[in-house]
Amino acid sequence: MGSVGDGLEAGNARWSFGGQTAQQFDEHVSKSVPMYTEGHQIVCDLSDFFLSGGSTCFELGCSTGELTAKLALHNKDKEPARFVGIDLEPAMIDLAREKSSNLKLEQTDFVVDDVIQADITNADLVVAYYTVQFIRPSERQRLIDKVYNALNWGGAFILFEKVRANDARFQDITTSLYNEYKMAQGYSPEEIFSKSRSLKGVLEPFSTQGNLDLLARAGFEDVLSIFKYLSFEGFLAIK
Repeated sequence: MGSVGDGLEAGNARWSFGGQTAQQFDEHVSKSVPMYTEGHQIVCDLSDFFLSGGSTCFELGCSTGELTAKLALHNKDKEPARFVGIDLEPAMIDLAREKSSNLKLEQTDFVVDDVIQADITNADLVVAYYTVQFIRPSERQRLIDKVYNALNWGGAFILFEKVRANDARFQDITTSLYNEYKMAQGYSPEEIFSKSRSLKGVLEPFSTQGNLDLLARAGFEDVLSIFKYLSFEGFLAIK
């Protein structure tokens, strides 16, 4: 086991969202992913175009429910719009439910479930915010197909992912710059290396084109890149 920063430890190829990770997750991810909270605002602003009274919005892999709660608050005047956060880790859902209760977000529900197996239907908006990259590559197309089928016509899928560069030279450049970003956030070289080791076989990014191919095979024809920072990208896909 090695320190990966923010009081978290993980072993080689052993990163987990369970256990004590939930307590430190919001702080850790907001420092580890460039413009993490700014991306939340982009998602909330985009929701204006797709949610109305009676709409249902799902967040896949909602972790502590931070983005789901922001979406609910952003759309609080569109009652009875419904917001459902789904995550596999009970500790994450416990924190999400607590957050929702404290904010009195009665239109939100949080469910412990595997996003591939979860019941997702009649949606006007589905969000996967740095989630699909942790799904086994062999299962990703099945998940994206499921999202497409769950959306109402004109509904949207917002997908944020870490992405691989399109060749080795660009991959080296973006990896180097990302490591420098993390050092600027206060992480030591040892913590950065330990985090990278812990994610082996756990986080497996596709390239930009790989993600576009997933969306196209599912049936999405209208897709726009809405965010890009080094190896982090957001996509808007409309059914």
